Amino acid sequence: MRIRRTSRLLVPAVAALAALSLTACEDGTGTKDEGASLPVSSTVTGSTTATPGATGTGTGTGTDSAAKPAETTSGKPAASAPGKAADGSQARVLCNGSNTSVTAQPVPRPLNHMLLTVTNTGSKTCDLTYYPVLRFDEMQWVPRAAQETQPQAVTTLAPGKSGYAGVLLAAADGSGDGGTTAKKLTVSFQGATPNSDGGAAATPSLPAEGVYYDSSLTVTYWQQTMEDALTW
Repeated sequence: MRIRRTSRLLVPAVAALAALSLTACEDGTGTKDEGASLPVSSTVTGSTTATPGATGTGTGTGTDSAAKPAETTSGKPAASAPGKAADGSQARVLCNGSNTSVTAQPVPRPLNHMLLTVTNTGSKTCDLTYYPVLRFDEMQWVPRAAQETQPQAVTTLAPGKSGYAGVLLAAADGSGDGGTTAKKLTVSFQGATPNSDGGAAATPSLPAEGVYYDSSLTVTYWQQTMEDALTW
């Protein structure tokens, strides 16, 4: 009788244990250790766990905002102010008759030479590119430039500063042809490429008696100093 009663008590217990095991398998979690602590929630944001400077992953918000360019209120990257160079300084412009004053003065040495002086009267730094293009009176040809006077860098004038060019008016030995005396001079400026238009021309005054020139007429490239303009 005792054996029979014990069997009746074990049957329900075994059945309950089997049902518990079956339920655990069906939900994919398997058997759990009731004494283990609960796992950390996977919804913790990256901003609380990410290493400083690192980008968060998953649902985190730990992106490094300092690496982004400055933005305007419209959400677009801020642009440099108009008229400014990349380093924040005023952008350079071309020197020409609209932002400079030009003088033409014959000099005693070297013989038969004239000095052109260009002074920046504007508010921005300007570039004197290549060499001046001269025209005396109504001459129909362009004086050549002395290639050996080409500087290593463009002559640049800050506001108030001056640049120079030398002019050989006539051959000292009288070998030049077609000598004549001019009463008017027009100085044209070149642009960023050779023989391009650099803007307004200048008409500096000549001495009252005029200036004598012949076919030897030659100009230097624009120079940073008076000495460089007259030493050739």
